[in-house]
Amino acid sequence: MLKLRPWQQYMINPTTVIHYLRNLSPTSTYSTKTAPSIGPFGGESVPESLSSSSTSPFYLETGYSLFAKRPSRPFPPPFSSPPSQSFSDPLSTHRNRDRRPSLNGEPIRGLTNGDDAILAGSRFIIAADGVGAWAAKPKGQAALWSRLILHFWSLEAESAYQALLSNPSLHPSPITYLQRAYEATIRATSPPNPAWYGTTTACSALLHHDTPSDGPPRPILYITNLGDSQVLVLRPGAPDPLFKTEEQWHWFDCPRQLGTNSPDTPEVEAVMKRVEVQVGDVVLAMSDGVVDNLWEHEIVESVEQSLEKGSGHGDEGVMKVVASELVKAARAIAEDRFAESPFMERAIEEGLAMEGGKLDDISVVAAICRRSEL
Repeated sequence: MLKLRPWQQYMINPTTVIHYLRNLSPTSTYSTKTAPSIGPFGGESVPESLSSSSTSPFYLETGYSLFAKRPSRPFPPPFSSPPSQSFSDPLSTHRNRDRRPSLNGEPIRGLTNGDDAILAGSRFIIAADGVGAWAAKPKGQAALWSRLILHFWSLEAESAYQALLSNPSLHPSPITYLQRAYEATIRATSPPNPAWYGTTTACSALLHHDTPSDGPPRPILYITNLGDSQVLVLRPGAPDPLFKTEEQWHWFDCPRQLGTNSPDTPEVEAVMKRVEVQVGDVVLAMSDGVVDNLWEHEIVESVEQSLEKGSGHGDEGVMKVVASELVKAARAIAEDRFAESPFMERAIEEGLAMEGGKLDDISVVAAICRRSEL
């Protein structure tokens, strides 16, 4: 039986349980236009993108790939509504055939992957890494927490979107949106609603634009991070990333995270950077299952090779290849008990005897910036 140390009781990375949970799930890869209505690991893919507008000059063409180290816990009511098992149940349960998680009658946005959650939209991409050790806790629901944070974050960004388009002097405020999402998630998982416990990291890239007085619009990414997931921006052909988020830790293997008992909040700990990009730049939102198993140069090399491999398949197919190749490479290291990995290197620096990769949920959203046809 897995025993938790006192300091691991509320802020803990999945590493402490992954070696006990090697029930592996297959890798799944989709572009946003080919995603199934029912996701591969208990998650559901529903419309995620911010409202399309003919006045928006840029968009993200996205693809994603997922690998779960184990299936996530099913979402509890009221976030799920399983079909009736008996005619003695209320008639309303017989009419409900929609298995997608919902909240207040609306589908919960995003896709669940183990304890991770992702969103792949035309202007907003997110990767949230739920802390898997909550699986060992009564009423632990890390997957629900990562998915709800993502859901409410997307709603807040969408709510502000039309105001941003109508008033060029306004700028996106992703940290404010995340703070509101965090507060909404607390309300949804606390009394008088049933209490459900969990924590999650979160990172995102929100696409907007500037319109200089002396030139055409320019695409801008508003990149936000809290914890150890990562957003990476690459310019094809460049040897180094254009931008990457920095990991945030309390201590080794305990990242900053949002949720039950954690002292972290978006308005205090989250970091947002404004990054000017170009049409054709690639942006990745990844859970730590990638960056704990692949070094930065390996990620860059994989993307470059995937761009070559996917040429001729259109942007949609290329981003699908980019995401799937990264997940494939990270999974190979994660399942190799003798491989060298960034996680192993950090553990040794902390004086811990460890070798091999880190078996974890691996989630990648890959996107390329394109110009809209207005």
